[in-house]
Amino acid sequence: MFRHTLRRLASGLAAAGMLVAASLAAAGAQAASCPVHYLDGRPPEIRNQKLNAATRELCYGVFGIVHSGVTRTPLWSAEYLRADNLDRAKGLDRDDKFHPEGRLPRGQRAELSDYARSGFDRGHLAPNADMPDRRTQRESFSLANMVPQDRDHNRHIWAPIEGAVRTMAKKEGSLYVITGPAFLGANLKKVGNVIVPSHMYKVVYSPRQKAAAAWFTENRGDAPINVIPVAELERIVGIELLPSLSQQQKERMLRLPKIKGRKNRS
Repeated sequence: MFRHTLRRLASGLAAAGMLVAASLAAAGAQAASCPVHYLDGRPPEIRNQKLNAATRELCYGVFGIVHSGVTRTPLWSAEYLRADNLDRAKGLDRDDKFHPEGRLPRGQRAELSDYARSGFDRGHLAPNADMPDRRTQRESFSLANMVPQDRDHNRHIWAPIEGAVRTMAKKEGSLYVITGPAFLGANLKKVGNVIVPSHMYKVVYSPRQKAAAAWFTENRGDAPINVIPVAELERIVGIELLPSLSQQQKERMLRLPKIKGRKNRS
């Protein structure tokens, strides 16, 4: 009787184990359609459930995004930024062909008319200068890769940050980069149907140094440029940006280049 009970228990555990394994496999398949862009193949995990509505993952050649149909912007872009791709990108002329993203429903995507005469730049999350060929360059001009960005912020704060990341990637060989908007506060603006982010951030993880850190700034031209631990940024934005790292690893700071905006900022 006892042996019979053990056999039944073992059979039940085996079946349960198969179900768990199947569930984990399914979850893993749904977690990232383009895992190559993410550290350890794991995309960010949304903790603030208000951000989860109407989200879609979109995969491109050298970057991936998760798009919000509520804000009509990306919630983040992710790049595995390699030095060899940056070498290929160096000789490409910029081809400014902004376009709405055809894979998104019309009622959830940005249109060119949203940005027209808005006073805001169409700010790339995955930068055009990171794109190694014409196809990926065109992909980077999808409005699904854009947020409304203060013009001075885009040109005098964000562009130097993007340039610093490329310089780092050439020295390190490769970096994982996650770039995103934050929508903080109760008085958010809109351009057309697109919500303007209050802040922007860029997370950098060095596989060589096994460390990460983030730039975090308000979306205005004279904003301070803050460098903070990933753990702190995750608390602010409600997204676990590097879920494969431990809390201790997220507290450890990668040394990021100091950026001077239009006015001297720390």
